[in-house]
Amino acid sequence: MKIAVLKETAAGETRVSASPETVKKFIALGATVAVEAGAGAGASIADTAYADAGATVGTRAAALADADILLGVQGPVPDSLKGVKQGAWLVAGLNPFGERARVDAYAALGVDALAMEFMPRITRAQSMDILSSQSNLSGYKAVIDAAGVYGRAFPMMMTAAGTISAARVFVMGVGVAGLQAIATARRLGAQVSATDVRSATKEQIESLGAKAIFVEAVKGIEGEGSGGYATEMSDEYKAAQADLVSSHIAKQDIVITTALIPGRAAPRLISDAQIASMRPGSVIVDLAVEQGGNVEGAVAGEIAEKHGVRIVGHRNVPGRLAADASALFARNLYNFLSAFWDKEQGRPILPDDDEITQAIRLTQGGKVVNTRLLG
Repeated sequence: MKIAVLKETAAGETRVSASPETVKKFIALGATVAVEAGAGAGASIADTAYADAGATVGTRAAALADADILLGVQGPVPDSLKGVKQGAWLVAGLNPFGERARVDAYAALGVDALAMEFMPRITRAQSMDILSSQSNLSGYKAVIDAAGVYGRAFPMMMTAAGTISAARVFVMGVGVAGLQAIATARRLGAQVSATDVRSATKEQIESLGAKAIFVEAVKGIEGEGSGGYATEMSDEYKAAQADLVSSHIAKQDIVITTALIPGRAAPRLISDAQIASMRPGSVIVDLAVEQGGNVEGAVAGEIAEKHGVRIVGHRNVPGRLAADASALFARNLYNFLSAFWDKEQGRPILPDDDEITQAIRLTQGGKVVNTRLLG
């Protein structure tokens, strides 16, 4: 059983899919591990660290040769997988909806593509969930990025020269990223408020010491949407939420948006008129910018400015914390593969009737088999 750790080729991708820690663990299971030279450079992991952990380090061709499992952070370009073994597993974040043609190409190569972002949000899969581990870091980094751009202090400061008021931070979307953003902003001393379309998040917001801002007159989602995500809301709710946000956002110094709907463009939460209502020098961080953005005027990969408000639209926010993001991502992949490891066969086995298998398997036997892509 050979596991290949590939160097990422996507522009700006600094993460790596295995760490020296997980390499040792895979070898302890009985696997051999081949790492493409330079794979860990963006995460400050030297080739020698992989070699010391027991991996062989060499060219991409050498890593791919006879590999049974390919590990990646993002899905590799199909042309870079020439010579891959038929039936090899590709385990990575594959962006199935955004890169559908690439999924078809994986099928044509005879690769079994396993999309880790399709991991179901069930108890036994929590340790395998790349979206949660990476979103947690994104929420933290969003606040740090906002603090770096914002031209004032976060905490209230009482000095001999007078008092500085605490920054007011508003978090829109209270999933994993939003909750971490709330906690981080609170630790920095900000006055924090937050909102979500899911009523069940109100208690979570308040438990972190933030003020919950919710539409009261129109019913939202009582529990969780599919997989813990929000679903599309009614036009009546959207209108009520827009009115509520407009009155609240004008008083905020920093706004962080995190709202995503799987398989769809990110919902628009903040309009140009709402941006114009904020005071000059305010900051908005749009964590959904790569999926179309929650904020009108947000530009992926740039810090835009509208009406004196800076709109931060960094790409690949977890990659801005490459070392920690890689360590967590690598553990997610190890936790997944080790959970299905068959000691007798010396490899992981995915039962066809398993909930996790059915959720993440995109291709098998030269065909696209995932119902979310076929429906």
